[in-house]
Amino acid sequence: MKIDSHQHFWNYHPAKDAWITDEMKVIQQDFLPADLAPLLRKNNIDGCIAIQADQSEEETHFLLQLAEENDFIKAVVGWIDLRGANLEARLEYFSQFKKLKGFRHIVQGEPQDDFLLREDFCNGIAKLAKYNFTYDLLILPKHLPYAVKFVSRFAKQKFVIDHLAKPDFKQADFADWEKGIKELATFSNVMCKVSGMVTEADWNNWKKADFTYCLDVVTEAFGMDRLLFGSDWPVCLLAGSYEQTGEIVTDYFSKFSKEEQDKIWGANAIKFYHL
Repeated sequence: MKIDSHQHFWNYHPAKDAWITDEMKVIQQDFLPADLAPLLRKNNIDGCIAIQADQSEEETHFLLQLAEENDFIKAVVGWIDLRGANLEARLEYFSQFKKLKGFRHIVQGEPQDDFLLREDFCNGIAKLAKYNFTYDLLILPKHLPYAVKFVSRFAKQKFVIDHLAKPDFKQADFADWEKGIKELATFSNVMCKVSGMVTEADWNNWKKADFTYCLDVVTEAFGMDRLLFGSDWPVCLLAGSYEQTGEIVTDYFSKFSKEEQDKIWGANAIKFYHL
């Protein structure tokens, strides 16, 4: 089974989705399952994992409703207030939803670079394993040193890094990113999504070769058992098409065995998110 491990849905609203600036006009509109389904069929992908884009429990319920109505949405990664005083009760409540597999916080948008190390946040993360919830790490290269310390606290928590931790493809300055990503990869409970690359490159002038170095780094660091394909649709439309995001991954991993390719394209996502 082929799985797109990272995509989003939204009913666009200028206030709620203020992160979608005017230079992103192509995604200033609604994106719903009816828009994604034909793309998945065309690219022979059997299912997807819907990831939160808004930090609210309403978002989590919105995605769960879509997943209930559409069989091809195999899982949801929602949002919950991990610093909330009533977190245990909310986790207990959300544990009833079979398709809800984990949570994410938009750490890259926090003003505090060491946000991951906040005591209240860490106290929240410590409660996830009890319910078998995963955690998606949305971070930038500057957050990697803190992420290493953070992950080291939670040996039993399953983590996945979104978008390779967003290396700077525009400047091709990878030294600090490489150091941090290799350190994170030493933790066996951490996986990495091969996703979100084109939007970190020059939107109008990227080429597949721009991504080879970083793909070499994560492939060597994580191995073929801990990498997952994700399209980051519809955000990827800022810099290309759904097909192009897939072609980068297809071309790079074409030198690997079919069994290894099957892991990246679905088996690892199935294992990580308990699909």
